[in-house]
Amino acid sequence: MLEEISGCRSCGSADLETMLAFGDLPLADAFVGPEEMEGPDAVYPLTVAVCASCALVQVRETVSPETLFDESYRYYSSFSDALVEHSRANAQALITSRGLGPESLVVEIASNDGYMLQHFVERGVPVVGFEPAPGPASAAESLGIPTIRRFFGIEEGKRLARERQPADVIIANNVLAHVPDLNGFVAGIGAALGRDGVAVIEAPYVRDLMERREFDTIYHEHLCYFSVSALAPLFRRHGLSLNRVEHLSIHGGSLRLHAGHHEPVDESVGRFLHAEKESGLTETLPYLRFAADVEETQRVLVDLLRELKDGGMRIAGYGAAAKGTMLLNACGIGRDLIDYVVDRNTFKQGRFVPGVRIPIRDPELLLSDMPEYVLLLAWNFREEILAQQNEYVRRGGRFILPIPRASVITGADPRNEGMDATRPAGSSVGVEKR
Repeated sequence: MLEEISGCRSCGSADLETMLAFGDLPLADAFVGPEEMEGPDAVYPLTVAVCASCALVQVRETVSPETLFDESYRYYSSFSDALVEHSRANAQALITSRGLGPESLVVEIASNDGYMLQHFVERGVPVVGFEPAPGPASAAESLGIPTIRRFFGIEEGKRLARERQPADVIIANNVLAHVPDLNGFVAGIGAALGRDGVAVIEAPYVRDLMERREFDTIYHEHLCYFSVSALAPLFRRHGLSLNRVEHLSIHGGSLRLHAGHHEPVDESVGRFLHAEKESGLTETLPYLRFAADVEETQRVLVDLLRELKDGGMRIAGYGAAAKGTMLLNACGIGRDLIDYVVDRNTFKQGRFVPGVRIPIRDPELLLSDMPEYVLLLAWNFREEILAQQNEYVRRGGRFILPIPRASVITGADPRNEGMDATRPAGSSVGVEKR
C-alpha cells in the first residue's frame, strides 16, 4: 500500500535531497461519509525531494494507485465549467491542426468522466479513454465514450496499437504527475503513438509552484512536479522528442507539452530550458529554500483566520478539492476556524473533508447563511467561482485568497484583491469586521 522510493522516479539517481516534510496526512480525495465518522482517517507520510541529477521534484512515498483511485474516488472534471471550456478549445484546435476525422484515433489517458473526449465524439472522431476509477469511467461510458478501465503503461500502449491502431493524438492532462512509473508511462505513449502522431500532455509547472508558493498542490496523488529541464531527457530516453512547450494559467500554472517520434523542435523548448537554467531551477538550492516560504504562507493564513474568528466573523470554505484537503490539514485549519465547505460536486456534498472532518455542503448555503468570509480553497478556478457567487459578493460577502499570501478580495471583480495579510507583528489585518 505504501512504498518509499530509493532513487529518482525518472533518472534513477539515489541523490535525492529532501525539501519539504509534511508528516502524516490523509489522502486528499478520501472524503469521509457520515457512516465513517467514528473511525480514524488513514494517514500516510508526505515528503518532497529534489533530484540533484535531473532536478525532478518528487514525493518520496508512493501510495498504491489502487488505493488512490478506487470506487470512492469522487473527482469529476465536468463539474468545472472552466475546465470543460478549456478542454473544448484544446480539442477544437487539435481537430483543425491535425485534420482529424472518422479514420483517426484520439486516445486520452486518465479520461475521467469524458469531459475532454466528448468534444471529439461530437465531431465524429473515434476515441478511446483510459480511466481506472469506476465512477468517472461509468460517467464517460454513459456519454458513449469507449473506456478501458485499466491503468496505462507500456503493455497497454502496445496492446492498443496492436488491437486498434496507432493513435493520431494521445492526450494526457494532469496525469503524468500521478504516475509511479514515469518511464513505463512515457514508453507506453511511445508504443501507442503513430509514426506521425502527437502526444499532448498537460502537467503542473514547478516554477509556478515555487514562485506562487502553491504548497497545497502537493499531495499523495501528485508524485512529481515538472520543469522542462526534467522532462526533456525523460522523453528522449524513450525515443520521443519534446517539440513544443506552452505555458498555461490553468491549475495555478501548467505546461502543455507536444511530443512525437520526430523533430523539428520549436524554439519554445530552448526558451524554457534557458529560462530555467537562468533562474536556478536546474540546481537544488532554490528548492531547498522553498520550505521557509511555505512556512510563512501557512502562518500568515492561520493568523488571519484566527483574527477574524476572534472578531466574531463566520468563515466558510469554497471547494472540496484535493488542494483544499491539503491546505486545511497542512495548516491545521479545522472546524474551530472553518464552519463548513461548499462544493458544486454533488458526489461530495453530505460528506466531510478528510482529516479535519469539516462538512461539505451545497454552494446555495452561502446565500442563505451569508458567512462574512469564504476561504477560496479551489483558488485555481477563482474567476469561475467568483462569477458564480456574484450575488454573495454583492451582498457584502468576501473571499479570502490563501496563496501566495493570504489576502481578501474586496469586490465582485475577481482581479480586485484587498489588503495582503502579511504585516508587521501587532499591526491590524486591515479587514473590516462587520
